[in-house]
Amino acid sequence: MIQRIQSIYLALAGIVSIALPFVFSLYADAEGNAVWAKDDPIILGLFALSAVLSFIIIFLYKKRQNQFVLGRLTIILNFVLLGVLVYRSQILSGGTAVLEKGIGMIIPLISIVLLALANKAIKRDEDLVKSVDRLR
Repeated sequence: MIQRIQSIYLALAGIVSIALPFVFSLYADAEGNAVWAKDDPIILGLFALSAVLSFIIIFLYKKRQNQFVLGRLTIILNFVLLGVLVYRSQILSGGTAVLEKGIGMIIPLISIVLLALANKAIKRDEDLVKSVDRLR
């Protein structure tokens, strides 16, 4: 059932993870040059993995428990991505001396919120199915 609300949340999380890093810079280095996701293969790979997992979760609609677990793993992946971004921006830009952190630093946070909403909807569907099974 691809028309469920969690499918919309997951699709938005995938789109945010794969498209926005190419639209917004992540941070500025010590010279003031903008650093993009395409400049660092590790960050680009983490963004791509997050997007791919989000799209895979959509098509596991018959296995809600697997959807829920993969959703949590994708949330953890986005926290790792956020940690890598913060670490790289602190090391490359000289710590707190430079205040130029790009808007791209919040992309994993947006994805985490969307994935949490999707997991909440998946859990609600699972509870509904369990309640119907009890009535039979």
